[in-house]
Amino acid sequence: MKFKWREMGAGLIVPVILIVIWQFVTSMGWVNAQVLPSPVAVVKKWIEYASPYEARDVATTSWLAWAFSGELIRDTMGSMYRVVVGFVVGAGLALPLGLAMGSSQRAYAWMNPLLQVLRPIPPIAYIPLSILWFGLGNPPAIFLIAIGAFFPVLMNTIAGVRHVDGIYIRAARNLGASQSTMFLRVMLPAAVPYILSGVRIGIGTAFIVVIVSEMIAVNNGLGFRILEAREYFWSDKIIAGMFSIGLLGLAIDLAMNKLNNYLLRWHRGLEN
Repeated sequence: MKFKWREMGAGLIVPVILIVIWQFVTSMGWVNAQVLPSPVAVVKKWIEYASPYEARDVATTSWLAWAFSGELIRDTMGSMYRVVVGFVVGAGLALPLGLAMGSSQRAYAWMNPLLQVLRPIPPIAYIPLSILWFGLGNPPAIFLIAIGAFFPVLMNTIAGVRHVDGIYIRAARNLGASQSTMFLRVMLPAAVPYILSGVRIGIGTAFIVVIVSEMIAVNNGLGFRILEAREYFWSDKIIAGMFSIGLLGLAIDLAMNKLNNYLLRWHRGLEN
């Protein structure tokens, strides 16, 4: 426990130094405050962005409605909704397809050429088609996020199934395991570390794509708010929104890391 606190403290040294330098440069007037506001101004704007206000569109005046009426809270909830739905759709399609392609050479031969053509295309390139197909709002954003999450989960799942240690497969065959038993009891558990790595990468990619999609197709969310701040030259709100995205992404990554460590307690790579 002491080592973890020491490690966390060491990780804060560089950010603190950078913030001190940033504050010094801005306080000396070496840069235009409109271009680069001071950390103090950014923190003030972030507090203002996060502070709740009386919700005029909510019928009830309960403390819960008031607490969740803050602009930052509503934008974060909107972004997270799109990330979760888009990731579930993308990963839900990628996982069974990856298991099939990893375990069947025929399925791999049929699907791999098409997927290798589609995989290098960035999700951003689908923006015109997503708007043409789905219009504006959540559907095109969810479509783009699903594409962003699909390929990391798919490729890691295929790699995990295809790289199962041959010793396990030969041992299962010698013990008379059927094809379905070998897949469910040998290949799938051995591929879980790869799959979870793909899930972690896929969530990170989904979070990147949601910011881009919100700048194009929706009228709320963290990405939309940054674009709105740019239109009005609110550089302090732009940076406050960027830090909000970074903190939310860090929280998601830490949660996924904890989940991976919990689910892979049996894995020899995590032994203490």
